[in-house]
Amino acid sequence: MLKLPTEVYTQILGHCLSGLPEEACGLLAGDRDGHVSVCFPTKNIAASAKLYTVDPREHLQAEREAEKLGLEIIGVFHSHTHTDAYPSPTDVEQASTPLSNPLWHYVLVSLRDTHPTLRSYRIVDRQIEEESVVVEPHLGR
Repeated sequence: MLKLPTEVYTQILGHCLSGLPEEACGLLAGDRDGHVSVCFPTKNIAASAKLYTVDPREHLQAEREAEKLGLEIIGVFHSHTHTDAYPSPTDVEQASTPLSNPLWHYVLVSLRDTHPTLRSYRIVDRQIEEESVVVEPHLGR
């Protein structure tokens, strides 16, 4: 289960919408129980409507900032501009590299329809498993 404070949920959707017509992306920091505390919007250096690549410098900055806050990067989000909020074969491939973290949450935002749709997945050994997303006003720890 992924737990998002309302502010983070809104920030994710806003960043994805502002990235149009390209895919937008970013990193999520929180704890290993899936409580997200901070969203780090990043640049999509692929500059594409079909692919995303988190800027490596921004990734490093996010990791350092998360560590200062006592958090860790627990996931990545990106938008699909014309398809469902479901991992594409490219998404699964990216989540299956040797450097990928099997504990990460993969959040997808579909911008295909009038209203954005946000869904989250765990991708381990190329197996996709959807997880529930809870949007909460406050995350009690």
